[in-house]
Amino acid sequence: MTRDAAPAAPARPLRRDAELNRRRILESARAVFGKRGLEATLDDVAHHAGLGVGTVYRRFPSKEHLIEAMFAERLQEIADLAQAALDIEDPWDGFVDFVWRTVELHSADRGLREILLSKAFGHEHVAEVKAHMVPLITRLMERAQESGQLRADLVPTDLPLIHQMVGAAIEYTSAVEPHLWRRCLALILDGLRAEPGRATVLPHPGLDQEEIDAAMCAWRQPRHPHQATPKP
Repeated sequence: MTRDAAPAAPARPLRRDAELNRRRILESARAVFGKRGLEATLDDVAHHAGLGVGTVYRRFPSKEHLIEAMFAERLQEIADLAQAALDIEDPWDGFVDFVWRTVELHSADRGLREILLSKAFGHEHVAEVKAHMVPLITRLMERAQESGQLRADLVPTDLPLIHQMVGAAIEYTSAVEPHLWRRCLALILDGLRAEPGRATVLPHPGLDQEEIDAAMCAWRQPRHPHQATPKP
């Protein structure tokens, strides 16, 4: 080996360490944003990861950059669910399968709920994935309407509002009964049928008065996603 070539040797472990830190940051971001939503900061992520704040800012110079890296991948999971639902033979079953699976993801990830319903963050990769999702979800709905199973007056823009309604139930009851959203979603889906039929067996019991009182005491007004300002 020549004397001139010697300084290049340390480059590989430095790159490996940087990639390990990046993965560590993304894993911590998923946990922090999943619990706190988009109001979480890069400082919160650094603390959770056990890294210096400077390390996080070197990898992700703003919260926008971190959100793009993390949520574009998560939203692609939802796009994949929509594609898989289109492969289900029965159109109603495909539509219901997609709605259930996406809300299951939302129920455990506040940040994912907020990024889907907000345009405050995610102007590049996140926006691209959202744009890819829309035709898939629209086709899911059209297929169920063409089969006469989904009410004909439902439009694709109703779906985010349905997710918002269920998301509100998740926020309101999570401290008392984190799975109550399943009951709420079953009631909503019954209302989306084109023709009334036998009512769905609700997958979760309702709250009693003591539990609803506890939910009222535990609930606090969540901070709206657009109020979270990216750190420069």
